[in-house]
Amino acid sequence: MGAASDGGGLTGRPPVRIFLLDDHEVVRRGLRDLLAAEPDMTVVGDAADARQALARAPALRPHVAVLDVRLGSSGDGGDHEGIGVCRELRVALPGLACLILTSFDDDEALFDAIMAGAAGYVLKQIRGSDLVTAVRTVATGQSMLDPGATARVLARVRGPDAPSGPPELARLSPRERQILDLVGEGLTNRQIAERLYLAEKTVKNRVSTILTKLKVRRRIQAAVIAERARGREEPPPGFRQLRTP
Repeated sequence: MGAASDGGGLTGRPPVRIFLLDDHEVVRRGLRDLLAAEPDMTVVGDAADARQALARAPALRPHVAVLDVRLGSSGDGGDHEGIGVCRELRVALPGLACLILTSFDDDEALFDAIMAGAAGYVLKQIRGSDLVTAVRTVATGQSMLDPGATARVLARVRGPDAPSGPPELARLSPRERQILDLVGEGLTNRQIAERLYLAEKTVKNRVSTILTKLKVRRRIQAAVIAERARGREEPPPGFRQLRTP
């Protein structure tokens, strides 16, 4: 599948360079055919997973990256791996516009997308012509974040469920805060996974991310932060017996 020509687009300017990330080959093929058919767009590359995307995209210098939220390694649907790719690609390519593509209307994913600096967030149920418009919109530096959905997320952040306590907690997403609270209760990764209906591996990865965001190395330190947010200075009895990662 060759990319579209790099000739001038509809406006005479170079075409928008697009990179695709989706773990389903048929979806990547469909997106490539749809977008490369536009005279002002060219698909410069694609990837099936986060590792491939982070290895390939920077060298291809895309203007827009269309990123699936949930990739194959997150079989339980709990992770937003595509949003992590967005965050890392924007560090490598500050001018890149990331358009997050998802099958689910998920406020948590939207929150994570906003925090990662995504320029747009659209559902896979979108019509092809509307997706083309979305790519053109974010390529010009505009936002494709739905105002209503964004308002819900901001209300959640500012409301009574917003992170409280030590300022480090503000770095956590709502799901990460939920997991941290359960860590603070002394639950193991397996117990947290059962409570939240996630894979144990997903919880382990999330806990590692939480430790990084809180700038601590040990699970017990994260638990202390969680408990201080509840107004206690020490973790609950029994927690000290748990192994730290």
